[in-house]
Amino acid sequence: MVSGDFHEGFIIKAYGGYYYVRVGPDVWECSLRGRLRLEKQQILVGDRVQVRWRHGLAGVIEKVLPRRSVFFRPPIANVDQAVIVFAFKEPEPNPWLLDRLLVLAAAEGVRIQICFNKLDLSDSGRDQWLSRYRLAGYQVIATSAKTGAGIDALAGALEQQVSVFAGPSGVGKSSLLNFMQPGLSLQIGEISAKIKRGRHTTRHVELLLLENGGLVADTPGFSNLDLPLLKPEQLSDFFPEMNRYRPACRFAGCLHFKEPDCAVKEAVDDGEIDILRYQNYLGFLQELKEKRRSF
Repeated sequence: MVSGDFHEGFIIKAYGGYYYVRVGPDVWECSLRGRLRLEKQQILVGDRVQVRWRHGLAGVIEKVLPRRSVFFRPPIANVDQAVIVFAFKEPEPNPWLLDRLLVLAAAEGVRIQICFNKLDLSDSGRDQWLSRYRLAGYQVIATSAKTGAGIDALAGALEQQVSVFAGPSGVGKSSLLNFMQPGLSLQIGEISAKIKRGRHTTRHVELLLLENGGLVADTPGFSNLDLPLLKPEQLSDFFPEMNRYRPACRFAGCLHFKEPDCAVKEAVDDGEIDILRYQNYLGFLQELKEKRRSF
């Protein structure tokens, strides 16, 4: 290569002021062009960039190409799908947090997969968790990073896709990736016996290249998340089971709360919409109303 040649790649990691860009089979350590630093443009893992070769496997990022999607928590660009990972046990699944993550992912316009891990620890209640989200219309995979159950199905869902793994710490996100591709050797945390939550082991966002052509972002864990900025009447758009019944509501802008002749409330009463999902919806609805009043 000749110094000054331009190439296209994508950022797989940002660390210590440098950006690591995959260009073909190689990874270049790149700095930002001065103009980009002055503009204080936010550069994200997953960004497709134009880089200028400098020497060896080093370069300069000259331009950030348009994004097709962006997450801000975790911060990553150009994602095809979100894999929301929870455990059946240790830690116990938190439906309130799970439903918030599902709303956020849907608001970003990406496909959604739900993965319930630690199948080997699960017995009672497992089928209820699976049926709750399958009834809602989600793709749900049950896995065990200890026995390998469901790993082939998960790997198939990741093939040739840019995926972000999101979920609380300790549910086994890194363990699943290690089982799928042992050479990744990601650090695994233990569950705190006192607080029954996982310790954070992933410290930064990094895109990992899988042998099946998929790219996966193993991201730092988190325990809370702000809802996206939505009008209250938009919230049910992000609950797919409600979309099936909403056209039958009397009012076009039905909030499925106190309105008469609400097909969604009738579906809840008939057991066609899960009651816990509906209760979480009402909690989120109240939160959005309060935010609207505060503006």
